[in-house]
Amino acid sequence: MRPEDRVAIHEAMKQQTISIAKAGITTVLNSRTSVLAAANPPSGRYDDLKTAQDNFDLRTTILSRFDLIFIVKDVSLYDQDKIIASHIIKVHSSAQAASGDIRASKEENWLKRYIQYCRSECHPHLSEAACAKLQSDYVDIRREMRQQANETGEAAAIPITAMQLEAIIRLNESLAKMKLSHVATESDVTEALRLFKVCTMDAACSGINQHIHITPDMANDIKQAENQIKRRLGIGNHISERSLIDDLTRMGMNESMVRRAILIMHQRGEVECQRERHIIVRKV
Repeated sequence: MRPEDRVAIHEAMKQQTISIAKAGITTVLNSRTSVLAAANPPSGRYDDLKTAQDNFDLRTTILSRFDLIFIVKDVSLYDQDKIIASHIIKVHSSAQAASGDIRASKEENWLKRYIQYCRSECHPHLSEAACAKLQSDYVDIRREMRQQANETGEAAAIPITAMQLEAIIRLNESLAKMKLSHVATESDVTEALRLFKVCTMDAACSGINQHIHITPDMANDIKQAENQIKRRLGIGNHISERSLIDDLTRMGMNESMVRRAILIMHQRGEVECQRERHIIVRKV
């Protein structure tokens, strides 16, 4: 995503406004819609040895604005591939069937009326028990993420902040609306937390830490690599990633530890990786 596009989507999701400048006219419009976004990894395929942030190549300020984040991987399985191929062929082979179009149209109209009724007639609020459970579980999630950050020495790709608490509350209200209920109960909180954990939390915890256990010796090598990177580059300077890795490996450092150090510094915001894999030091 280009930097100007990042600014535009961040404004729409944070401030609920869209700035437009056309033909000498500048105006700001209110954005009253949900945002559904899909992204492919920069390399074209999801890399399990990288963090979710590196696979998305988006800033945490944007990722944290989404209520739910799903990682969908193209896993090559015979039975699953067969089901997908059969479904796609069936859709195209029956595309011209008039009866199918009429039935789909009726179902679509019913679903639209149902959603419109839920949005206009149901305005649920959290019960006292649901509020207590939500507060307790949110504190537990924050404690788990803080403990993980202390153990690994790096922050999660998707920080768990008050915005995620608001996202869980919106999920609670949506679940209550689906049941045409005016009160969000503990069961709604449980289901909302389950959805949040199986998608956003898994995305935040996914990456190289699940596949590689960092020993004290590895942590020391990574720390030394970080120090050498900071010594070689000043704030605002840039260098090719390949050149930096070659220089440090000639000094006797392990290439995988150097790459790991660059990854950690990137997550902290100390360096920035631009196109063509050039590294710019932002702060030391």
